[in-house]
Amino acid sequence: MALELALIQMVSSPSVEDNLRQARALLAQAAADGAELAVLPEYFCLLGQSETDKLAHAEREGQGPVQAALAEAARDLGLWVVGGTLPLASADPARVRNACIVYRPDGRQAARYDKIHLFAFDNGRERYDESRTIEAGAQPVCFDLETRAGERWRVGLSVCYDLRFPELYRELAAQGAQLLLVPSAFTHTTGRAHWETLLRSRAIENLAFVGAPAQGGLHVNGRRTWGHTLVADPWGEVIACREEEGAGMLRARLDLERLAQARQQLPALAHRVLGLAPGQAAADAAHVSARP
Repeated sequence: MALELALIQMVSSPSVEDNLRQARALLAQAAADGAELAVLPEYFCLLGQSETDKLAHAEREGQGPVQAALAEAARDLGLWVVGGTLPLASADPARVRNACIVYRPDGRQAARYDKIHLFAFDNGRERYDESRTIEAGAQPVCFDLETRAGERWRVGLSVCYDLRFPELYRELAAQGAQLLLVPSAFTHTTGRAHWETLLRSRAIENLAFVGAPAQGGLHVNGRRTWGHTLVADPWGEVIACREEEGAGMLRARLDLERLAQARQQLPALAHRVLGLAPGQAAADAAHVSARP
């Protein structure tokens, strides 16, 4: 038995309508190919001409065309759908939450994670500062997924720049995460330098599968994203990668036995010492060992 995973790569534009149409077609392709869980990239519904464009498309949780499209796709296609990220309204009218929302195959919302770490970069040619238009989240989030064969998976959520902060993934692992998802829009510059290294590191450190769907290509706004949508196994081996730019789908079968084998052979999660409350190491060891 295995979890059938599909990761969606896109080159999103300023048109929400066009992006939703393309996302639906790729999700339908994933379903036709036998996937059970399909994950869209960060900003799948909108990469605007300016950073403030997302403010005009902010939705209230449970309302709006982007969430409706995701719920409908999950329900119609019988898929677990992870909606990359979409802009949700915050208490600050000048900022939104960069939210990753998960839908069950019946179209009901299963989880929501708001990106915690906000990207900033300035090399003299490229400048980004997400904190100008995004309000940071604060809470790590996992959800439980049951496959068609009855296997239960614990899935941890993160987004793009979160990848540089291993303490988030350690917390997700402590909560029992077996699969770590990283919908992203890495720039071409930072992606070429660090993307695969960081993803493989998070897999190795936490003895978990990592799935990272990405934006990949030259966007209408002039931004170029790295792509290389990727799946790594608990040993840090890349088991699938989309090398080419452009929209498409990457498929992988994730085997719980492979995860159990890695954690049994190298029980590093049970050997944590630093940063734990008294008695927590034993509790975490029992928690991890209780899950294959």
